[in-house]
Amino acid sequence: MGSMARGPCGSELAGFSFVLRGKDYAVLDHPLVQARLHLPPDQHQQRPESQFTRARYDCPEVPVGPARVPCRVVVATHPAGQTKSRVGVTRDGLVHELFFTMLPQEAFTAGDIVELYLHRGAFEPTLADEDQEQDPDRWCSHAPAGQEAWQICSQWVWNLRLQLGHQLTPTPMRTTAFAPASPHSHEQQGYGPPVVGGGWKAGRFSGEDFALQPDGTVRCPAGKLLSAQEQRREADGSLRLVYAARLLDCRACPLREQCQWHGAQATKPRRMSVLLHPRKGGTAALLWRDWPRREQRRACIQLVRRQRVDVQMEPAAQSPPASQPVIFSRAQRAHSRLSWQERLARNAHALEALPSTLTLYGVPDHFADFLGLSTT
Repeated sequence: MGSMARGPCGSELAGFSFVLRGKDYAVLDHPLVQARLHLPPDQHQQRPESQFTRARYDCPEVPVGPARVPCRVVVATHPAGQTKSRVGVTRDGLVHELFFTMLPQEAFTAGDIVELYLHRGAFEPTLADEDQEQDPDRWCSHAPAGQEAWQICSQWVWNLRLQLGHQLTPTPMRTTAFAPASPHSHEQQGYGPPVVGGGWKAGRFSGEDFALQPDGTVRCPAGKLLSAQEQRREADGSLRLVYAARLLDCRACPLREQCQWHGAQATKPRRMSVLLHPRKGGTAALLWRDWPRREQRRACIQLVRRQRVDVQMEPAAQSPPASQPVIFSRAQRAHSRLSWQERLARNAHALEALPSTLTLYGVPDHFADFLGLSTT
């Protein structure tokens, strides 16, 4: 388990916020995502252990799932290699990876989101003991609800073992800096939503009348498409994307008088601009805090292996009556799975059963106190 903090906008992964990788690649076909992918990326980033550079696209408020829940989607792309990528989907020579989160853009950049997940992935070789020791994905139920209950129970037991290990060998919390504090508040951390120009004359079309399309073009009020022609960096750090129509489309357009500055006398096609204003990031560092759980868990396992348990049963007051021979059914002889009612009936503790005493040896006093065991 871990937590993150970045200045006053800190968020806990264990709370309602989350960072996870997604496989619902149909999200890539959403018009909001497609329109964002045709604009310049928010960031380019290369990880120390990686041989390629990922481009990150931040797409806020994208409807996801059957319930169409608004979610922040981060798309990371990199050139496809000669072999098929094990993660993501390949389209037009690029591997697309999906990351979903509810963390705010004001505190966590698109690069932060990807780094948080990939750094958690770097722990997987170390935390592979979890799968080896518990096998939480083993199919052990006839119903999906039972399988889900098994996974929840398995995770609960795992967390309990981590808690017991921390009680056995308490260690200080570790802090890892995912992203250092930015010394310059003006450094770009991504782009805000695209902004078009306002009206230039009453009764004439403005940039708001031109709609961005999923294919990277812009549709004018007459239904014609404008394609991107150039990109220019403005003095304030904004990126201006200039779109232009085809001259033949403008000459034959019945809305030419409302669209172009010189109307029918115009000799050039209609042009319009889309501005991407830089989004400033916080100046505080992005921190991850956790405990070295693996050493604690192994110490707990070694302690359990050295324990000895004595079970003492009270002597019976009288001999139990002779039991009748048990007649097995064919299903029982076939070792078929028992129902929950049969399991509960078999494991039920009879009221007239005699008390028993369990003595556990080899448990440190402070660990026994945490477990609520009597040391007398």
